[in-house]
Amino acid sequence: MTRDDTAEAAALEAERPRLLGLGYRLLGTVADAEDAVQDGYARWYRMPPAERDAIENPGAWLMRVTSRICLDLLGSARARRESYVGEWLPEPLPTADVARFAVRAADDPLDRAMLDESVSTALLVVLEALTPAERVAFVLHEVFAVPFGEIAEILGRSPEACRRLASSARRHVREGRAGAVSRERHDEVVRAFVAAAGSGRLEALVALLAPEVVLVADGGGLASAARRPVLGPDHVARYVAGILERRGPALEWAVHETADGLVLVFGERGIVDSVASVEVRDDRIAQVWIMRNPGKLQRWNPSATDAG
Repeated sequence: MTRDDTAEAAALEAERPRLLGLGYRLLGTVADAEDAVQDGYARWYRMPPAERDAIENPGAWLMRVTSRICLDLLGSARARRESYVGEWLPEPLPTADVARFAVRAADDPLDRAMLDESVSTALLVVLEALTPAERVAFVLHEVFAVPFGEIAEILGRSPEACRRLASSARRHVREGRAGAVSRERHDEVVRAFVAAAGSGRLEALVALLAPEVVLVADGGGLASAARRPVLGPDHVARYVAGILERRGPALEWAVHETADGLVLVFGERGIVDSVASVEVRDDRIAQVWIMRNPGKLQRWNPSATDAG
């Protein structure tokens, strides 16, 4: 490999974190994002050298191709989810990976908050309700600041049609996140929830839950989890209390800072087997998401993954 080839390979590899950030925001799991990005790189290297040399901006080319790959995967996701065991949730990211999948360095606090929000479970759940084209248009424009002219090339639509898609997506996101509290208030409620759960007082848990609260757990058929959403304060409180009671003194749990604010992390003998994040609206918990699928918790157990 010549010096020029080495420099080109290094420049291409430098695009990988940005592409992984794109794939994760579009597909909801790191594994799917990694597969999409790898497919994009494979297409690049399969091209004849003359075709590669004619591309002025390889990073932009990889962004377009990876977006199209993700768009195709999103189109088939509904069929794949039908065979998924139980409820499907996006993969929660530990703090280290939030930084790893950052789109760019952000010095402004508001900008950093927006980038964190873009990989939060709360937002990714809302994005699941969008059409594939809406999701691609929203993520590319709102998070990556891709012009609508370039998005039009990816989606095969006019720039104006892409603008309407992004506008529709923004409206759905605003509606889906209506009533969400500040990060500080969110964390206060989570700490109160932890204290109530630790006290064993069911009524204290119920008091922190919104009347319309919904709990969704993702075990993927690989770990025990509620097969259907749990509805209502009493049922959700009893479900949480039941988990703590069944697992007994061996259970280790703590709060961790993530893109969703504080989340509850559970495990035994130093191995994380559950991550619970919540959405707080109007000072009460309105959504509870519990990830138990071990395939989506590997990044919470790096030492176990390395050992494997």
